[in-house]
Amino acid sequence: MKKCLIALLLLLLIAAAGCQDNPSKTAETLSLRVGVMPAVDSAPIFYADLKGLFAELDLVVTVEVYTNAMDRQSALISGGLDGAMTDVIALVNNVDNGFDIRITTSTDGVFPFLMKEDITAETELKTGVMEVSVTNYLTDRILGERYQLEKIYINEIPARLEMLSQGKLDVAIIPEPMASQGELNGLVKQLLPNDDAFSPEVMVFTGQAIQTKRLAIERFHQAYNQAVTAINSDDQIAREILVSTLKLDNRVTDKIILPEYHQARVPDAAYLEQIMNWNEQVLGKKTNLSYDLLVDSSFLD
Repeated sequence: MKKCLIALLLLLLIAAAGCQDNPSKTAETLSLRVGVMPAVDSAPIFYADLKGLFAELDLVVTVEVYTNAMDRQSALISGGLDGAMTDVIALVNNVDNGFDIRITTSTDGVFPFLMKEDITAETELKTGVMEVSVTNYLTDRILGERYQLEKIYINEIPARLEMLSQGKLDVAIIPEPMASQGELNGLVKQLLPNDDAFSPEVMVFTGQAIQTKRLAIERFHQAYNQAVTAINSDDQIAREILVSTLKLDNRVTDKIILPEYHQARVPDAAYLEQIMNWNEQVLGKKTNLSYDLLVDSSFLD
């Protein structure tokens, strides 16, 4: 009996030493690389990063800002990003072309129109949009029934702002806070009504990331929700973070139109069907994708 007790004690000591040499998996720092646009949607992500909410959850998030949505999509498709802030139009077309990405939460954007002068009396408008994008969809959704539109496809937001300033465009949708930067430079900013139940902007992660980095993505959404709660209680810090992170003129701080930020949520099937119908009518591309191919709601809890 004594020999058995001694042997058991030795085994316990060896096991304890092994645990000290190998840190527990739960204490491991996880990582994600995400791409965002220079838009108010990004404020909860910037906040969670700069205020240490990700770090408190042992999560390192590398946040990369893109001014060109095509560059963002290329980085996502090539595996340079685990996830990205994109729009439902790009998502539908990517998935239809065989790329495995899924919505994990909607984000909350604000999309004012910028113009050189008042367009109320006009019947025809020259507008700058990105072809497969939220700007094209919202331009049709909000202006399509009131005006005859000539669309000029311009991917870069700064290029759209420059063409507006030069009078080469009548109007363009520019996401906040870049719209306020344009307003500061003399353009007219106007937020026109849109009765959609969801914003067309979403956060997506690749199928590979969802499979191999599930815990990291769970923690990302947890920190995101904490940031939303903080911003909704005092949005001034969100304004300041957007201005400093995106290197905007300080004078736009109080001009920025902020949305009502929501806790993580996903768009419903009816909204996605509406996008796919627009795809077919405007882009001439028939899509027939199931809801489960586009959305992963498992991170909402």
